[in-house]
Amino acid sequence: MSHDNDDRRGIITKDSPYTSVAETLELLEEAVRQKGLRIFAVVDHSGEADRVGLRMRETKLLVFGSPEAGTPLMVASPRLALDLPLKVLVWEDGGQVRVSYNATAYLAERYDLPSELAKNIAGIDALVDGALGI
Repeated sequence: MSHDNDDRRGIITKDSPYTSVAETLELLEEAVRQKGLRIFAVVDHSGEADRVGLRMRETKLLVFGSPEAGTPLMVASPRLALDLPLKVLVWEDGGQVRVSYNATAYLAERYDLPSELAKNIAGIDALVDGALGI
């Protein structure tokens, strides 16, 4: 498994052990539901590109979260609504499926969140790792 943690950009990218974006996305959706979180949307970037006659690698964005956990964060730092709900990007990269998301530490620093509030979004690493079986 490749773990590319680009602290400068605040993006964590992990290799999926699964061979398709669809399977990886399905397992992430199941992990979100099992944690009692809400799926707000799945944005099918590549599907929308296809609909207008354009081509791009398969790319889907899972948007999820918890109003109970996210609301106090946005009350403390309203601009955090730019990055909440949480998002996980599932994308194909030369035959390898990858999963990318914002690092909790990056979001906490970007929005100057107190540690007691940052813990509300810190579970994303465990959720992604659990879904990927790593």
